[in-house]
Amino acid sequence: MTALSPARFKEQAAAALKDAPLQRALGNMRVGFIEKRRKAAEKLPEFEDLRDQGVAIKNHTLAHLDLYLEAWEKKVVEGGGHVHWARDAEEARQIVLGICRSAEARTVTKGKSMIGEEMHLNPFLEANGIEPVETDLGEYIIQLRHETPSHIIAPAIHVNKEQVADAFREHHTGLPPDRPLDEGPDLLAEARTQLRDRFIAADVGITGANFLVAETGSSIIVTNEGNGDLTQTLPRVHIVLASLEKVVPTLEDATTLMRLLARSATGQEMSVYTTVSTGPRRDGDPDGPEEYHVVLLDNGRSALYGTEFQEVFRCIRCGACLNHCPVYGAIGGHAYGTVYPGPIGKVLSPALMGIDKAGALPNASSFCGRCEEVCPMRIPLPKLMRHWREAEFSGKHNPAPVRWGLGLWAWAVRRPALYRFGARFAIAGMAFLGRKRGHLRSLPLAGGWTAHRNLPAPQGGVFHDLWRKQRKRR
Repeated sequence: MTALSPARFKEQAAAALKDAPLQRALGNMRVGFIEKRRKAAEKLPEFEDLRDQGVAIKNHTLAHLDLYLEAWEKKVVEGGGHVHWARDAEEARQIVLGICRSAEARTVTKGKSMIGEEMHLNPFLEANGIEPVETDLGEYIIQLRHETPSHIIAPAIHVNKEQVADAFREHHTGLPPDRPLDEGPDLLAEARTQLRDRFIAADVGITGANFLVAETGSSIIVTNEGNGDLTQTLPRVHIVLASLEKVVPTLEDATTLMRLLARSATGQEMSVYTTVSTGPRRDGDPDGPEEYHVVLLDNGRSALYGTEFQEVFRCIRCGACLNHCPVYGAIGGHAYGTVYPGPIGKVLSPALMGIDKAGALPNASSFCGRCEEVCPMRIPLPKLMRHWREAEFSGKHNPAPVRWGLGLWAWAVRRPALYRFGARFAIAGMAFLGRKRGHLRSLPLAGGWTAHRNLPAPQGGVFHDLWRKQRKRR
């Protein structure tokens, strides 16, 4: 299978549109997430005020990020934990490997973590003789299928239950081949049984972090399955993977953001489990790890602070922008070829990979604005995508014909009389060619449109002419 890449976005998107099982799975997503979020928001009268509070919390934290990170690290160390600062994914992987080797780990259980995906941690651990076991149900499914997540909060949303059953029959070979796997509860019970012994055998547990609290030195995770608790309390060593922007000043700030997170992500008032970890097990604690480590990843983020892209760091990874995006809803997450798909990925991926590699992503938008409308942190994603388009053009990363076309258009619009003449000529010509059918099946320089759909023939004149006529009637 060819590795996914943002450079092949168009090819991957075309394949996704033809993938019947994927389209069926995406249809389920479009019905579920969107309606649940709407109902959850409507049931909370202060939801919009909460959004404003969340934005204020994040903006304040980002304005003083260095102070809060230092305060958080001090609290972690005081509580007996260890903080490891990683400049990039390679450094972060080596830190995790060093901790695992110190613990003589052979098996590592993992809770859901987008930072772990960003680090490409699983194949790295496997290459070094350590078996990673994903314990989130969605992550476990795609690990068996040798896939990457296709959604920020629902990694296996692209998979139908029949495909899950096939993966379980292929890998759970010690079970009766004729066992029923037709319903969700059957699949869930089998996964739970398979994972139970892995939780107990693991030497190291790795989780992500939804929030890091400067006030207490805590890390917080929210889950719906309880696997995160088992991952961080049963093994002797707990490793938290997080990025710089996850820090918030206080526990009260974290709870404010959590009221937004679950409603925006899954339409719940609160996730089933909210787990706060503050250092290793202390005297008198009934359970918990002997060692507590946090690996804090930069990976290009610090270069965005103080720039027009800083607002992207308000993101709390709810996935609402993906759920409401017409592009994501049509092609799913794998077509993007990056760790972070959807609108948030169109802004974050070029920052992490470079606009020269991920330039197709900010261009894959209708700019309908739905992502900004539903984002609980009011991140202006369309504006940030436009900034990346500008950076792509100024860096000459666009294909040459695109740059020439934009240059010609810019030259024309600076000459209004010439532009109006050209517009009238083009409209008249298109109207003539499409006079019989009412549309155009092909058009020079518009193959990207007409290769997949007809282009409606123009009706009437140009907007400026209509505007002048309307003004004369007043």
